[in-house]
Amino acid sequence: MMKIELSHQITEVCPDLHVLAIEAKVQNTNYDAELWDEIKSIEEEIRTQGQLDQVNKIPAILATRQAYKKLGKDPNRYRPSAESLHRRLHRGLPLYQINTLVDLINLISIRTGYSIGGFDADKINGDLTLGVGRAGEIYHGIGRGELNIEGLPVYRDNIGGIGTPTSDEERTKIDLTTSNLLMLINAYSGKSGLEETKNRTFSQLEKYVSATDISARIITSR
Repeated sequence: MMKIELSHQITEVCPDLHVLAIEAKVQNTNYDAELWDEIKSIEEEIRTQGQLDQVNKIPAILATRQAYKKLGKDPNRYRPSAESLHRRLHRGLPLYQINTLVDLINLISIRTGYSIGGFDADKINGDLTLGVGRAGEIYHGIGRGELNIEGLPVYRDNIGGIGTPTSDEERTKIDLTTSNLLMLINAYSGKSGLEETKNRTFSQLEKYVSATDISARIITSR
């Protein structure tokens, strides 16, 4: 099991942060029609039952935005990924279709409001520490090019950054060859809701990507 630590830089500013780390062996596919039926149902539910101006008040999203502000990052310029997904739906746009594993992670994110890091564990070099992005730190967000991560929470391995709540890094991204998954569900709002999220995630990983050897743990400063 990979070692994952929270730095003092993070825990001093975000004492309520709980990270649900899930590891599993998976069989990724390009597309799953049943998963997309579920995604389309949630998309419609969010569009009809929510409002754009209320997205940043969803508890998990609000807590992530507050963490950004405490670290000196403007959450309106560098939105948490869960917020970006919700806003996309309210603009009448569907979620991107990437591959089954990434699509599933996006579904869990929009359902919960958590910004979730999804990584090919075999591409991670060594253990992980959650710290704060530095000025000039090189980081290539997936589909975003070089991203200014100064002031963002960032997971780093022995090589460099691999994930922020705004975007994960190209180097460790999930693709169709991914067989060992690491998911980091970042709950800046605290522990409430994580057990339900864990149970639902386990079930959906088994259903949609034939997950085996699933394990989970909560990482916190407390």
